[in-house]
Amino acid sequence: MPAASTTLRVLAASVITSLSVTGCQAMDDAGVALGRADLVNDLASRMDRSLEQTWAADYQLAGGRSASIAQTTEPLQSSYTWPDGKITVTQQAVTRCGTTSGRTSCTVSPPVLTAGKPSVIVYTEARKHGLVTPPAVIRLLTDAAFDPEAEIEQSDTTLAGHHATCVDVTRAGGRFTACVTNEGVLGSFTGTLDGKPAELTLTGYTDTVQATAFDVPPGAGVVDRRTATS
Repeated sequence: MPAASTTLRVLAASVITSLSVTGCQAMDDAGVALGRADLVNDLASRMDRSLEQTWAADYQLAGGRSASIAQTTEPLQSSYTWPDGKITVTQQAVTRCGTTSGRTSCTVSPPVLTAGKPSVIVYTEARKHGLVTPPAVIRLLTDAAFDPEAEIEQSDTTLAGHHATCVDVTRAGGRFTACVTNEGVLGSFTGTLDGKPAELTLTGYTDTVQATAFDVPPGAGVVDRRTATS
């Protein structure tokens, strides 16, 4: 199954195709729409490539809470940790952890075929918990590229010591701001996802990942649901 960001990159490219077959489109309007598509393609491409690289990133969420993402290519594995949960996907298992009333429990399930990108499963699970993920941000950008009334302003900044490209998007449905680093890592987001306010800011980034990033939280109770093999 292809990564979500790859699919969105194709959707963005279709903006260019639709313009090329619309003869009545004013040249100025076409130029603006093509500019939007180019920007979406660039950001989507960065994020898509990052899914195939080794890195770890720390984030600050709304209210001062923290989260982190980590992934490696050898071995192929990834994880997303947030204040009350964590999901880790490796070639051996999918481990989901949650914290309730100060107690953390984890369930270990059989591994899932990930087409070389376990981060796809990680981001899907994280999205269910209302967390900001790269595919979710790229989808918002793609929707904006299709919206002729959308206003998209680009700027540059530095986050955790890394250069990032930012876009401020205003549409009838609301407004959001997102930044992506040159490495393809989501640098920041402020806006609404699935009808709820969402925010995160990159506070640290490294291209070396500690093995402990994929361990279950210390003191967690673990239930292994994998079928034992002889």
